[in-house]
Amino acid sequence: MSALPDGIGRNNFVVFGRAGMDMFADPAGTRSENADTFRADLGGSSANISAGLVKLGGQAALVTSVSDDAVGRFCLNRLRHYGVDTAHVRAIGGEYRTSLAVYESVTDDFQNVIYRNNAADFQVTEEDADRVNYSAYGALITAGTVFASEPSRGATFRAFENARAAGLPVIFDVDYRPYSWPSPEVAASALSRAGDQSDLIVGNDEEFGFMAGGLDKGLDKARELARAGRIVIYKMGSGGAVTFVDGAEIRTGIYPVDAIKPVGAGDSFMAGLLAAIAGGYPVRDAVLRGSACAAIVVSRPGCAPAMPDTAQLEDFLSSHPGPTEP
Repeated sequence: MSALPDGIGRNNFVVFGRAGMDMFADPAGTRSENADTFRADLGGSSANISAGLVKLGGQAALVTSVSDDAVGRFCLNRLRHYGVDTAHVRAIGGEYRTSLAVYESVTDDFQNVIYRNNAADFQVTEEDADRVNYSAYGALITAGTVFASEPSRGATFRAFENARAAGLPVIFDVDYRPYSWPSPEVAASALSRAGDQSDLIVGNDEEFGFMAGGLDKGLDKARELARAGRIVIYKMGSGGAVTFVDGAEIRTGIYPVDAIKPVGAGDSFMAGLLAAIAGGYPVRDAVLRGSACAAIVVSRPGCAPAMPDTAQLEDFLSSHPGPTEP
């Protein structure tokens, strides 16, 4: 494994994971139960990452399934609006449904209601994974929710094998969502297996702690994964991040903002990080650019629509006094 996988420099990614519809109360500050109006846009971790990458000048193709109905078509239309390649998004019939998130732009007692009954994105198959021409891309990205159920779990591990055979690095956002999993034991096993097969791993302290069997063991888990030659980014919320690369531990701060919601930050961080690595930035600077993208997203309504483009990111960096000291 390489400390900075060359494939990222191609700035062309194949992304596995979910797309969904987000509905958020409008205007900002309105509780969902008191709202007269909701805005709708693209959501879902992998879809958000894909949209963020394209906004920052990259290319991204999403591999997922959506329901063959108005909501699924809405997501397809929004993916295309953001410039994401939808050639590998398959519409499926029956009782499967595209995920829906209903939330609000508030930080106190934030509410996010997730509907994932019979989730369509879990129906990605090994055949879907095999239809991808991996040599057309520079790297594979996935968010951890794909491993919560079959057949998408096996399909994504199959994609890992295909990517490795084609020489692509594997980038893994742990993205642990307990409500998606049948049990913590299944989650810990699958996520740890995915971590072992990845080249670059991003997660927060709780996610690494979960994989390690205790919050106090998370940092040691990150170090253990890094010793095999991986890049591991251990996020600590307001405490910044620790990046393990080439035997070094790089500590970075955050860009404080007036946040209006807590969601979308991790997806934007990943997009900003990878876009910066693709642009030739050193690892420390790439992590900080990812942190700036995260700060921008939590200060705006929505997730995909809140992702910054390159001009907005540069404007933020030039005007913000941060980052904080780690």
